[in-house]
Amino acid sequence: MNKTKRKIFEISMKLFAEKGYDATSIEDITATVGVAKGTLYYHFSSKEEIFNFLIEEGIKLLQNSVDIKTAKLENYIDKLKAIVLIQIKIVVKYQDFITILLSQFYGKEARNKMCQKYVYRYIHTIEEIVEEGMKQSQIKSGDSKAIASEIYALIASTLVYKMKNEEIDVRKLYREFESTIIEGLRVKS
Repeated sequence: MNKTKRKIFEISMKLFAEKGYDATSIEDITATVGVAKGTLYYHFSSKEEIFNFLIEEGIKLLQNSVDIKTAKLENYIDKLKAIVLIQIKIVVKYQDFITILLSQFYGKEARNKMCQKYVYRYIHTIEEIVEEGMKQSQIKSGDSKAIASEIYALIASTLVYKMKNEEIDVRKLYREFESTIIEGLRVKS
């Protein structure tokens, strides 16, 4: 991604998170970036295309991070721990992205449905890990969809926590989630 496109991408993400998608205009983006509309349209055909690119790139980052980390682990509890840690780190580093994703999750418009599709696909990844962990007797039997949704929901709770506390201690928050949620899923020997 070239420098101008990256700047448009980053400024748009910030504006969408602060003002909301609907309240952010192309004029807001071009004025904040400091480029002409023609330059913006050279890189993106519309505000919707910027939004779609933003969501796709953010989800790809989250999914790739999870896929790479979990592929290296044998134990399914360890895989869930890795997911939780990655989610916390993503919220800390990319709060604007998570704010946009969660704010656009509900609704019936195309962008809402796109966010839903990506979130459900991500939750399904977690669900598969939970199911395999149950088969391997490493994770307690239960509703894998509910468990996967709970783990995904840590994104929202981390964001709320971060918004109330400007500084977040990633390891401390991770340990809290690990002891209250993940350890509850472990099959006791």
